[in-house]
Amino acid sequence: MIPDTFNAFYVDEDHQASIKSVPYSELPDHEVTIRVHYSSLNYKDALSSRGLNRVTKSYPHIPGIDAAGVVLNDQSGTFEEGQEVIVTGNDLGTNTFGGFGELIRVPASWVVKLPNGLSLEQSMSIGTAGFTALYGIERLKTESIELDGGPVLVTGATGGVGSFAVFSLSQLGYKVIAASTKSEANELLTVLGANEIINSKDLIEAPSRPLLPRKWNGCIETVGGKLLDAVLRQTYPKGAVACCGNVLGVQLQTNVLPFILRGISLLGIDSAFCIRSIREQIWETAAQLPLDTLPDNYYRVVPLEQLSSEIDAILDGKQVGRIVVKHSEP
Repeated sequence: MIPDTFNAFYVDEDHQASIKSVPYSELPDHEVTIRVHYSSLNYKDALSSRGLNRVTKSYPHIPGIDAAGVVLNDQSGTFEEGQEVIVTGNDLGTNTFGGFGELIRVPASWVVKLPNGLSLEQSMSIGTAGFTALYGIERLKTESIELDGGPVLVTGATGGVGSFAVFSLSQLGYKVIAASTKSEANELLTVLGANEIINSKDLIEAPSRPLLPRKWNGCIETVGGKLLDAVLRQTYPKGAVACCGNVLGVQLQTNVLPFILRGISLLGIDSAFCIRSIREQIWETAAQLPLDTLPDNYYRVVPLEQLSSEIDAILDGKQVGRIVVKHSEP
């Protein structure tokens, strides 16, 4: 039974957030109604919650680009009542009311069945960040980045995408080089599976020559800007770089020699709008990973009422580990 109201982390027209009871009628008119059990906190959610960078164009709004829960009703007939499902990406939590509410109503095409072997909580410990990492790895595979072809670099290795990329690449058998500015996280990166750890500042300050000595066969690149340029110039011939971040800016100033003399590939990763068949495949891959071997501090579960302080932390660059948001039981 669908309730008349639901609790949500509600951001008003002045970008002030509070826990509010919201009428079900305020949800958009889509096919699938889902009771959300878990969501997760991403940087994009934090920006939306504070009205920053025009991530969300219209308020009031309920952020949350990730959601995992149980189907209450599906007018399309695609999913059964009670079925456990995941929704990530698309427009969820951006301009469509998202996973920081106890209910969402979304198009059936956005919904993926929860794979066997994966719990709702585990799926949100992965969330969009982990999904993006796995999507980048799949793109590297399409460029024939093989296990014996040389190491794979992960930049921004302590972030949500980077840390899960380190873990996943290691579990798949790749040699992993983790790049980070946070030396205090070296132990965590080693536990996640990094074979070598380097300082990202050394990459940014690399010589400006068009080509530099070759150091990695592939890369999950989450930072952008000058660092992406340095990565490209140090990639093996026929290597590939999967780009999914812009922490250091959206401008790419580089040269063509890595592409025309070494034949490397630069791969764009747009995880929000990847096609459904790939989305389902990636979640199946996630379910096969030994998630129970992740460090105990890899993620924390917090209630909706603690979201504001966690948003402050992520915007201040002080977030430690992934944050999974748990809604109260119905």
